Amino acid sequence: MKKKLMIILPVLLLGGGYEAKAKFMAPKPVKPKIAGEIYILPKQFTLNLQDGHFATLTVALELAPGQSDGASATADTSSSSTVGTLPEEAVIRAIITNLITNDTSSQLVTDPGRTSLESEILSQIKTQTDVKVDQVFFTDVAVQ
Repeated sequence: MKKKLMIILPVLLLGGGYEAKAKFMAPKPVKPKIAGEIYILPKQFTLNLQDGHFATLTVALELAPGQSDGASATADTSSSSTVGTLPEEAVIRAIITNLITNDTSSQLVTDPGRTSLESEILSQIKTQTDVKVDQVFFTDVAVQ
C-alpha cells in the first residue's frame, strides 16, 4: 500500500502542478516578426547599371509602427497615378536610383550584394528623410 501511495502521490502532484500552470499562468505575448506596415513603392524601377546591364526591380519598405503611408490624406484614390502616397516618396525613389545606378549587375544578382544595397538604402532614407523605415526589401529583381 505504501509503495502505491509513493507512486501515485508524486504523479498527482506533478499533474496538478502542470494543470495549475496552464490555467493560471498567462501565455507570453507573441512578438510579431514584422511590427510595422509593408509599403510597396507603386512604380517599378528600371535602371541602367555601371557595367552596361540594366535592372528592373520593385522595392518595398517596412514602415516603423505608427508611420503612416499617407493614404488617408489623399483625396483622389481612383486615379491610376504611379506616384505613391508615402510622404517624401520622391526623395526615397531618388536615393534608390542613385545608389543602384552606381553598382554593377553582380551586386544585384547575389544575396550578399542585395542585402548590402538594402542596408545602404535604409541608411540613406534614415539620414535624408523624416520617413521612419525599419527595413528595405527588393521584392522583384530582374537583371539583363
